[in-house]
Amino acid sequence: MDTKRAIEDASTYLMNTYNRYPILLRKGRGMKVWSADGNEYLDFVGGIAVNVLGHCHPKVVVAIQKQAQRLLHVSNFYHIEPQIELAKLLVEHSFADKVFFCNSGAEANEAGIKLARKYAKEALGPDKFEFISAQNSFHGRTLATLSAGGQEKFQKGFEPMMPGFRHVPFNDISQIEKAITPKTCGVLLEPIQGEGGVNVPHPEYLSQVRQLCNERKLLFILDEVQTGMGRTGKLFAYEHYGITPDIMTLAKGLGGGVPIGAMLASKEVSGAFKPALHGTTFGGNPLVCAAGITVLNTILEDGFILEQCVRMGEYLIEKLNSLKKDFPSIVVDVRGKGLLVGMEITKEGGPIVNTCMQRGVLINFTAGNILRFMPPLIVQKKDIDQLANVLEEVFHSLQRE
Repeated sequence: MDTKRAIEDASTYLMNTYNRYPILLRKGRGMKVWSADGNEYLDFVGGIAVNVLGHCHPKVVVAIQKQAQRLLHVSNFYHIEPQIELAKLLVEHSFADKVFFCNSGAEANEAGIKLARKYAKEALGPDKFEFISAQNSFHGRTLATLSAGGQEKFQKGFEPMMPGFRHVPFNDISQIEKAITPKTCGVLLEPIQGEGGVNVPHPEYLSQVRQLCNERKLLFILDEVQTGMGRTGKLFAYEHYGITPDIMTLAKGLGGGVPIGAMLASKEVSGAFKPALHGTTFGGNPLVCAAGITVLNTILEDGFILEQCVRMGEYLIEKLNSLKKDFPSIVVDVRGKGLLVGMEITKEGGPIVNTCMQRGVLINFTAGNILRFMPPLIVQKKDIDQLANVLEEVFHSLQRE
C-alpha cells in the first residue's frame, strides 16, 4: 500500500478522531522510524512516551515471540505466569503491595478512582466520593477520567461531566486545602503534568500534598502514566520527592510498545477490591506481560538506562537552553525532568512540528505552544545534536519571516 492510497483509505474507513500527519510509517528500530516512501525520521515522540527502549527492542521482540508460541490469551479466571511475575517485579521495586492490570492509562486511572471511592466509603464514611485534581491535568479520555482531567477543551461536547471532581491550580498547596470538603476522599495528581504543558512541581509541593492527605485522611493518587518507567530518570517520578502515594497508575512505557496499564496500591487500600467488583477481559494478557517483564528487567539492569536518561535529559535541556539564549524572541522557557522535556515558545507549535518532520525529526507539541520531547531512553548525544540543529534552522527561518 502506498502513502496516497493509505491516506485515502484511512479517510474512508477510520473514524476521524486524530489529525494524522501525511506519512505512512512502516518500520522502526531504536531511535528511528522509516516511512513507506523510504524516508527516515529521528523519533523524539517515542509513541508519546511509550517506546522507552526504542522501536522493536530485540529483547522485547524475542519475549513476545516466545510467549506468542506458548499462550496468547486465556482469561483472568485462571492464573497466568507472566502476569504474576510482572506484578511481583512492580511490587518489589515500588511502594505498592498489589497490582491490577488493565489495557491503558485511562483504564488504570478509572480503576484507581473506583478503588479510592470503594476504600473511602468503607473506611472513612459513606459520603466520601469527591476528588481534588489539578487544572491543566490529563488523566485519559473515558468519561470519568475526562471529568478528572482539568482541561475544558477535552470535555467540551461531552457534558455533563461525572460529578465529584474539583479542580485547583497545580503547584499551590493552599488551593488544595481550600477545596477539601467533608465529601473529599482523595487527591489525584500527575507528578509532572505532561499533556498540560510539561509543568514541573516545585520541590516541596508533592511532599506538602502527602502531608495534607495524611492529616485529613485523604488518599493520594499519582498518575504516573507518562512519568513512570524511568522517564524522569528514576523508575517512578515520586522517588524524586521522597514520598509514596497510596495508589499509582502506569501504562505507556510499561509494555515498551504494546498496550498495557496497571494500577498499584498499598495492601490496606487494595483490600477494598473483592472478586467481581472490578475487572477487565484483556488486562494482564500473557503477551503484554511478557513484554512488560522484559522492559522492567532491561531498565533495571545495572541502572544503565536510568543513568543514561539523566545524562541525556541534562544534555537535551542544555542544548534547548542554548537555543533559548540564541532566540529570545521565540523561546520563552525550557523545563522538564529526565527525558520528559518541554520548550515553551511564542509561536504556534503545529507549523514547527511540521517543518521538523519535513527535515527528518519527529517532535510533538501540546497546550498550543509547548514543544514536547519524549524520546526513547536510549537516545544518544548525536541524536540530540541533530534535533537541536534542525530546531536552530527552523528558528532562523522564523526570525527571517
